[in-house]
Amino acid sequence: MHIYELDTPSVVIDLDVLEKNIKGMADHCKKLGITLRGHTKSHKNPEIAKMQVAAGSQGIVCQKLGDAENMVRNGLDDILMTYNIVGRQKVQRLCELARQVKMTVTVDSLAVAEGISKQATHDGVTIGVLVEIDTGSKRTGVQSPAAAEELGKQVQSLPGLELRGLMTYPSVAESKPVIDEAVERFSNANLPLDIISRGGTGHEQQSKELGFTEHRSGSYVYEGLTRIQGRGDGSDLSPERCPLRVVVTIVSVPTDDRLIVDGGMKTFRLFPEMPYGLVIEDSGLVFSGMSVEHGHIDTSGSNKKYAVGDRLTVIPTYQEGVTNLHDEIVWMRDDQVTRVWRNEGRGKVK
Repeated sequence: MHIYELDTPSVVIDLDVLEKNIKGMADHCKKLGITLRGHTKSHKNPEIAKMQVAAGSQGIVCQKLGDAENMVRNGLDDILMTYNIVGRQKVQRLCELARQVKMTVTVDSLAVAEGISKQATHDGVTIGVLVEIDTGSKRTGVQSPAAAEELGKQVQSLPGLELRGLMTYPSVAESKPVIDEAVERFSNANLPLDIISRGGTGHEQQSKELGFTEHRSGSYVYEGLTRIQGRGDGSDLSPERCPLRVVVTIVSVPTDDRLIVDGGMKTFRLFPEMPYGLVIEDSGLVFSGMSVEHGHIDTSGSNKKYAVGDRLTVIPTYQEGVTNLHDEIVWMRDDQVTRVWRNEGRGKVK
């Protein structure tokens, strides 16, 4: 079946481009001599996660337990959760996963660590721990190398936990003194440093230069070796680089310079606001706005004529956001459908 025969709007993934991106990042990190741990929040698909691991990723990364549970059900067995796991229900779910596979989490406070330790001890499991240090994101993480050392010592003393190192996101070159001091403090205190982990697609070389041993990348699956900026001129949003597309149908041609497609905010997600994406078939077509269920396209830059019922293929600017809006994901090669997946990872926010 050709992708134009799908009911619309439909999310499709070009397997040739997907495989190229996955192999490209694995080869890139291998050449740099830094361990790659592939993030899965962009795609939320266990089969894609398996492709990442097969290409060279050392396990995977999840941020929500629902995603981790989905991955474990489908055979993934080495998971880093870069999120503070808080609350009885969540800690119980974490420990249940630890009965089955290797689980590592990040913590930035004694309260988080103690909650996990109590349940892990009760359940007779061991949870790996990385101490998270804030290097500029102003999100989570201890606020100084001294605080990282102190928390590391506390984690090491708690039953059911195994300290494995340090983690941060993101980290800029200016943060090197902070990382260097944290590493030195861990080393001087004889705290484990099996992993020094940093994240962000496109920053793998900098991670190596800053002394990290592991780099977490995820957006590369959909965007290639660097993050797309959404320029929409084909220089970064391009079918050679971006495997995820949305097939839409023209449902109205109300004026000579405007057409309407059956994909709006609930199909494409408004982040960033503009541009919404690139129309593969005709670069002269430009999204001018979106209603909840309608996409508004300016045709003044095109010399082609379109009719109700015509199909278009759009590369959305924020591809991972689109993934979480759809029940099904279609895989294709050469515009021919190869498989339709139920998107089991959709809505896994708990």
